[in-house]
Amino acid sequence: MPRAGLTGAAVTALALDVLDEGGVTAFDRLTLAAVAGRAGVAVPSLYKHVASLDDLRRRLAVEAVAELTRAIAAATIGRSGPEAIRAAAEAVRRYATEHPGRYAATQVAPDLAEPADRELAVRAEETLAVLGAALRGFGLPEERSVDAIRVFRSAVHGFVMLELTGGFGLPDDLDRSFELLVDAVVTGIAAAAAG
Repeated sequence: MPRAGLTGAAVTALALDVLDEGGVTAFDRLTLAAVAGRAGVAVPSLYKHVASLDDLRRRLAVEAVAELTRAIAAATIGRSGPEAIRAAAEAVRRYATEHPGRYAATQVAPDLAEPADRELAVRAEETLAVLGAALRGFGLPEERSVDAIRVFRSAVHGFVMLELTGGFGLPDDLDRSFELLVDAVVTGIAAAAAG
């Protein structure tokens, strides 16, 4: 018998809590058993609400991408160019630090040929739109926007993952290092826009 009030949305919310507690590797290690345990039901009861572990992971990715996009949008509203990129980078880092498991879920790229990934693709497009708006202040040609977003994402993600996994062993100030990284990204994007 499913627990009263258990729905697909409730299962997703419980799984998000499991991710939050499990750290940066929680998304890859997620099991239906862990979510069922959190819900106080047997694993077969979850199948009334999610089709499979892959379905649940897709739902988590959709929700996490939407959350991260809202965080970036809130940080960049009213800003453009370098100021917006710096704010977006800080928003990504803050989200990853506060929700490392959810952040890992944001790294799932939708399969554009897969109908089940349609909602994830829509959420990813929203993220691209927010970052594209932040980049407009650079005067970057439209055809270079994807390149700039990839540079931004790669740089920030690399730093964040090293930070979350303890990859920075020296006692130097991480905030200062992150600021330098973002400055380098801003400089690179500005050079691409000018070039």
